[in-house]
Amino acid sequence: MYVVVDRRAEVSAGYVASLQGEGIASLGFEPGEFQDWFRAGSGGDIEAVQSFVLGDFDERTDCLGLIRNRSRAPVIALAEVRSLETTLDLFAAGVDDVVRKPVHVKEIIARSLAVWRRATQGQASVSFERLKIYFDGRDPEIDKQPLPLPRRERRILEFLVSNAHRRVTKTQIFNAVYGIFEDKVDEVVVEGHISKLRKKLRLRMGYDVIDAKRHIGYQFIAQRTAAVDGVMPARIET
Repeated sequence: MYVVVDRRAEVSAGYVASLQGEGIASLGFEPGEFQDWFRAGSGGDIEAVQSFVLGDFDERTDCLGLIRNRSRAPVIALAEVRSLETTLDLFAAGVDDVVRKPVHVKEIIARSLAVWRRATQGQASVSFERLKIYFDGRDPEIDKQPLPLPRRERRILEFLVSNAHRRVTKTQIFNAVYGIFEDKVDEVVVEGHISKLRKKLRLRMGYDVIDAKRHIGYQFIAQRTAAVDGVMPARIET
């Protein structure tokens, strides 16, 4: 999920609509509204954010300080005009990238992914036994053969792999894939997606790599191989 913050509601709404058009769950806030939400947000809500996009507004440094206290997700700052001093100040404050407007959301997505790759020494995949997972939009591979997956199933698999060290709930998966304020889709859809995903993996692998426990959640349980290409953090988006 991406979070867009701008003083103009119509601007953040435009970016949110464009991101959602690319299949990415997104939320838009005005600066004060964002700070209230972020301070009150649960750990699960914050973990669901894969990238923050901050427009040009007076409270941007304050928002950045809040983000850095609770999240490792990429922060992309949007610049209204080219200014070396402002750019240097933003990097000093902790943003990961500065992009001059106008900018297409595909570039924002690409820059966010680039931040994650730098954080993991350029690695964007991980190998589990016969299964290889990518975090750049490609389908996973089993025995070096692609396993075509719908976008939602692929992103659920990526989320589970990124959180393989722990069990995650249906709500956490829903928040990461659909967005925490999505009210047009019921969380029960997650169960359907995971059921289909588990069946496809089981048919090709011969056994379950996703463990499901009723009322507790889901966990990716395959063993990593010795030749690991790298695993992206839990908030990665493709």
